Amino acid sequence: MSRVKGGVFSQKRRRHLLKYTKGFRWGRKSKLRQAKEALFHAGRYSFRDRKAKKADFRQLWQIKIGAAAKLNNISYSKLMFALKQKNIFLDRKILAYLAENYQEIFKTIVEFVK
Repeated sequence: MSRVKGGVFSQKRRRHLLKYTKGFRWGRKSKLRQAKEALFHAGRYSFRDRKAKKADFRQLWQIKIGAAAKLNNISYSKLMFALKQKNIFLDRKILAYLAENYQEIFKTIVEFVK
């Protein structure tokens, strides 16, 4: 039986992996072992940070809503509680947008829940 060398497929496998390390620095973009390690860590970080991004935005929205609520003489927690009591289901993203760009509408909402 003749010997089969896997050169073509090995090269294809390497090329496929190195395609994802484009833009990495030093040997991590070109050396297979370092590229594999870098990709492994990059995947873990991207998974973690996709979750963290959601928390960061929620925190930002809370700050914006809290600042706008203080201008209307109500605390953030009392505003959110009052919204729940009145069955107004506006999420924090929308409330933050209103607080930042449409202060009159936000003020109307606050007056309604007071």
